Amino acid sequence: MKKKLLVCMVLGASIMMHYSTYAQEEQESAEVYLEEYTDEFQENFFEALKQKGIQNYDRAVDFFLKCKQLEPNNSVVDYELAKAYMLDKKYVQAQDYAIEALLSEPTDYWYLDNLLTILDKQGSPIENVKQQIPYGNNKLKQNMAVSFFKMKKYEEASKVLDDLESSPLKSDLNRKINDSLQKGKQEQIAPIAQKEEEILDDPVAQLKAQMEKLIVAADFKELLNVSKGALDSYPLQPYFYFAYGTALNNTGNPNKGIEVLESGLDYLLDDENLKNNIYKQLSEGYSKIGNTQKANEFLNKINTGL
Repeated sequence: MKKKLLVCMVLGASIMMHYSTYAQEEQESAEVYLEEYTDEFQENFFEALKQKGIQNYDRAVDFFLKCKQLEPNNSVVDYELAKAYMLDKKYVQAQDYAIEALLSEPTDYWYLDNLLTILDKQGSPIENVKQQIPYGNNKLKQNMAVSFFKMKKYEEASKVLDDLESSPLKSDLNRKINDSLQKGKQEQIAPIAQKEEEILDDPVAQLKAQMEKLIVAADFKELLNVSKGALDSYPLQPYFYFAYGTALNNTGNPNKGIEVLESGLDYLLDDENLKNNIYKQLSEGYSKIGNTQKANEFLNKINTGL
């Protein structure tokens, strides 16, 4: 279990840390983790990520399969195989590996989100795989509701929430779902301005202020811990995705950082400054993995606003 999570943090492959939002172990230096894996595994894994980054998905799959032979029970590899097969539009294989990864970590948000994305690409409902996954797991259902909301599948998200006990997340998500269904758009999550005394009573505002200070101080290790915990508690806040993606980009995990930042765009409303900051981090993340085309694409978005 610990070994799988370590792979996640170092190689930027899985959700981590997860999530990532959702990892439960402390972040340590990448150098220490790398010592736990053979040179052969590392070489194949990094080459697979490189090939996936330049859209050579069939080559990426080949290298991930070599990793699978070396680490048969590594859920990070299963997750990456599912992603690579999906990008190559081989949805049957993608679905099989996505389910295998989820069975290893049923409460992992990113593993579930990946499976739901693959099903969506096929036009297949979640009911088709209910018997293959631990659908009764409450954390899995909570993650599913959040993922459906992100995908703008509001009725599906509401249906899942009906099976969950009352919680702040359920109330908040139900409110946003109802507003989206009635108005055809998401409601504004936070006011443009808040009085200082209001911020003191607002845990979200307090966390944001804390993360802003950590970014200014370039304390990315602490930012990683704070933003990871914040996303676990408030998975609908786009700033927390930005902060977490920024931390990942600056602690040796740009692949995961890109994934988190792109997810954050799904929750973004009318905040042009935050959008540009996310674009900037996406540009930096793609530069770090050698994809200059995507890096320039996001850099240009900052200038054009498109």
